[in-house]
Amino acid sequence: MSEDPLDFSLIRAQFPILEQTENGHPLVYLDNGATSQKPLRVIEALDTYYRSQNANVHRGVYGLSERATELYEGARETARVFLNARSTKEMVFVRGTTEAINLVAQSWARDNLKEDDEIIVTEMEHHSNIVPWQLLRDQLGIRLIVLRINQSGEICLNALKGLVSEKTKLLAVTHMSNALGSINPIKEMVEIAHSVGAKVLVDGAQATPHMTVDVQDLDCDFYALSGHKMYGPTGIGILYAKEELLEAMPPYQGGGDMIYSVTFEKTEYNVLPYKFEAGTPHIAGAIGLAAAMDFLTDIGLDRIAAYEAELLTYATEQLKQIDGLRIIGEAQNKGGVISFVMDVIHPHDMATLMDQEGVAVRASHHCAMPVMQHFNVPATVRASFGVYNSFADIDRLVYAIEEAKAMLL
Repeated sequence: MSEDPLDFSLIRAQFPILEQTENGHPLVYLDNGATSQKPLRVIEALDTYYRSQNANVHRGVYGLSERATELYEGARETARVFLNARSTKEMVFVRGTTEAINLVAQSWARDNLKEDDEIIVTEMEHHSNIVPWQLLRDQLGIRLIVLRINQSGEICLNALKGLVSEKTKLLAVTHMSNALGSINPIKEMVEIAHSVGAKVLVDGAQATPHMTVDVQDLDCDFYALSGHKMYGPTGIGILYAKEELLEAMPPYQGGGDMIYSVTFEKTEYNVLPYKFEAGTPHIAGAIGLAAAMDFLTDIGLDRIAAYEAELLTYATEQLKQIDGLRIIGEAQNKGGVISFVMDVIHPHDMATLMDQEGVAVRASHHCAMPVMQHFNVPATVRASFGVYNSFADIDRLVYAIEEAKAMLL
């Protein structure tokens, strides 16, 4: 273990759902790549808001509304600090990473790209960082260029250098692959893209629960995250974007709160970031997201990364001892995700039987079908780790695999 280990028992005790059983066995939850469980401070923040703080924000001069507004805007400041953005003007609340990417596609990209301009995406992207650009391609006639990965699930920076040109307007790339766990060299990729004047959008949905993210250091133009991946509520996320880009971008949606004044002749839009936040927001979600960010900050993202790296090493060593098991994606720089297949056994059958042992894993293409096509598999079983997972959970994972294998072979 690291020199500054986590107080694991104290952390795990903050997640009441982990106290329950599944099929007569203690729950081992290893599907954090899909969504994480929620600590008590997040649950209590939501409960307290709805019990004693509920009011609409920005619109009331009475005390309850003013207090709700203070909490909501305080959550925006928490997000700014968490990502080390320069200003809360750069923090746009959205429903999650998917909406953030669509916002950039339909506001910035639609307003700045023209026919034959190019967007580079990587072969490891989640569908939410592929489909919005395909929609834009069909609408504007732009070109989508794919940066391929190697058999370890890694990106080659020299290959990226060979793809960028004066036609490249955007690089859209995941920080950490949800299907492979690969962590991409974002800072170096940003430098390459910026060298030809292209902007960079980073899908940070998988990265933010597991590592420190500093958007100023990365120098990316856009960074998207989802609350539910990082121990927060569903339906809330953040789009970080550089202030000068947001200032020039047209609104993504129209409605209340994103306006300064409205007549039938003309509408004047609100200041940043409210220009992109039409309608009543997910107030409780923002408050819950702030509680989740505080939870991660209090533990320490560097400590979390070190602990999860130890889990990953142990799990990799144990799984490689299972005959017939093949790990898909073995990047040198990798987060707490292991995808694997078993000889002649379909991943769905494996995961169904593992659930009988109380072990919850994902069997799917993981909304990353191009990754599956690259490795010539229909799906994988994926075990993805969180801060509350233990070495004992890994042992249970291995046992469940062996039991499923014995039943199916």
